[in-house]
Amino acid sequence: MVATNNIKLLAPDVHRGLAELVAQRLGSRLTECKLKRDPTGEVSFSIGESVRDQDIYIITQIGSGIVNDRVLELLIMINACKTASARRITAIIPNFPYARQDRKDKSRAPITAKLMADMLTTAGCDHVITMDLHASQIQGFFDIPVDNLYAEPSVVRYIKEKVSIEESIIISPDAGGAKRAAGLADRLDLGFALIHKERAKANEVSRMVLVGDVTDKVCIIVDDMADTCGTLAKAADVLLDHGAKKVMAIVTHGVLSGNAIQNINNSRLDRVVCTNTVPFEEKMILCSKLDVIDVSRVLAESIRRLHNGESISYLFKNYPL
Repeated sequence: MVATNNIKLLAPDVHRGLAELVAQRLGSRLTECKLKRDPTGEVSFSIGESVRDQDIYIITQIGSGIVNDRVLELLIMINACKTASARRITAIIPNFPYARQDRKDKSRAPITAKLMADMLTTAGCDHVITMDLHASQIQGFFDIPVDNLYAEPSVVRYIKEKVSIEESIIISPDAGGAKRAAGLADRLDLGFALIHKERAKANEVSRMVLVGDVTDKVCIIVDDMADTCGTLAKAADVLLDHGAKKVMAIVTHGVLSGNAIQNINNSRLDRVVCTNTVPFEEKMILCSKLDVIDVSRVLAESIRRLHNGESISYLFKNYPL
């Protein structure tokens, strides 16, 4: 437990579930603040108590929906703390917005992840904590420290508790995620297989080719993000057609946008497990196949270690005690 006499935890008015769990684990409370919009849509924000010479931790869940509104609210909250003479401001953004726009993939395209880094720094942020960045090089876009935590220890714990490991195999849904899946397979001492996607044209998968043997195996597809879940549904079909006993998916950021819930319900997936970096409580009501991994303990421990000047690297490979 961390001393809370010079630490303040803040969260926006919406999607406060994760922030409240983190506060409970720290034996603290969320600082009173008000964020509202006027009829034109402009945001006004005020803090209900002094933050002068305090360490501020702003915990926000930015997922599907009105992402740009959540980003602007975060920037305003950071700037309000800065102008109120806070000592240090740390933004805890488990699902970093615009992380998939990390490079120029075509002419005259923006690198929006870099713009996000510039805006956070300009607003007054001193430190960023995130989880499973889509591209690790985004850390280099910042002129301030960035700690990229990993969901892997929490995923390992979930698999050991909820899945029959003896008959399981780890699956990467594409070549880009092979390193992540192989690392998880090594930690669990499991086999590894890969699905190669062949595209007839951009954003359209024409065929999926399985590399590896999944006969009579419980297949665990691992990925960093699930958006519309179309790829996961197709991957499940391929695996089951090749003799798999059961297929489940574990992803860090369950964005679940568009017709994701319909795709999951209509798929042959047994279960889709997401961490609570993105709020999806309402979607769990619509889909019985969804399950959640709570990462609040990891985030709370990262705050405690940062506040006390301890190393955070322990959390990269270990689940907090």
